[in-house]
Amino acid sequence: MAKSSARGETRVERTRAALQARIASGEFPVGARLPSEAKLCEEYGLSRTVIREAIAALRFEGLVEPRQGAGVFVIEAVGKSDLPFADVDAGQVSSVVEMLELRCAVEVECAALAAQRHSPAQAERIAEAAVEVARLAREAAPTAEADLALHQAIAAATNNPRFGQFLELLGQQAIPRAVLKGASEEAAGYLRLIEAEHRQIVDAILDRDAGAARDAMRRHLEGSQKRYRAILRKGGA
Repeated sequence: MAKSSARGETRVERTRAALQARIASGEFPVGARLPSEAKLCEEYGLSRTVIREAIAALRFEGLVEPRQGAGVFVIEAVGKSDLPFADVDAGQVSSVVEMLELRCAVEVECAALAAQRHSPAQAERIAEAAVEVARLAREAAPTAEADLALHQAIAAATNNPRFGQFLELLGQQAIPRAVLKGASEEAAGYLRLIEAEHRQIVDAILDRDAGAARDAMRRHLEGSQKRYRAILRKGGA
């Protein structure tokens, strides 16, 4: 599991580094628009999820900013310490718990709004994203990127862009997969549990049951908090 996760992180990191180098070289100067997601996918032979995560990392570093309906633009770099969540340590269990508490405060209502407002196309994207997470888990492949894509699809289905912007700001650190220090069977069991929780969330949203969607998302995120707090009590970080 650890090796697969490392490969998943490297794909995003390599793309981020490549884009950062192109910015530093002046190929994309301040004020320039980055190529579209579709163009970058074609250039690098990668999925939209990887490209989005690489761009989100650049945004976190203060190098680019998205502009509604216009694209992603290079901006004057700012100090990382001035950026939101700059001090989050994804390898620290206490930081993971803090992020999960924050996500719970936002995403519980996000799920309810998605249940009320989603379009048929948005419902299809949510269902497809959940299937992809489950497929990767069964293949023992990295699931963090697909997991984030599922939560982003739910956020998009609220038809309130602020929810999506919130998850974009958090980036990959919103989906913790570290500190699974048990045997591979334990990790597999953890992913099966996550799959079941995702299924409950998605079913409630597709059924347009806002109350059930809210409850399912709360169980999912609060359950994650409990699991990581248990690791913290064992001295996992």
